[in-house]
Amino acid sequence: MAYNPTHMSALTYANGFTLWHYRTNDVAIAVDTSGYFNAAAGMLRVGDFILANTDTGAATPTHGIYIVTSNSGGVVDVSNPQSLGSVNSD
Repeated sequence: MAYNPTHMSALTYANGFTLWHYRTNDVAIAVDTSGYFNAAAGMLRVGDFILANTDTGAATPTHGIYIVTSNSGGVVDVSNPQSLGSVNSD
């Protein structure tokens, strides 16, 4: 699949930093691919954080934080996701 702008929203912004939320049926490794967020290049800045819920159509979606590592010439790249726990062991 591909980036869907209707699933991206700004949660807060200050001092040249924006915290985003993104929800998608795409798997985390697809979201991590350089160029995935190219359609959002005009909004994203290096250092922005994206809280993401990925693989939302699956029985066990994944959750993580991506950091915008580069945005040059309309090509956006994000870091590998920092996973956020979604397992409840009790």
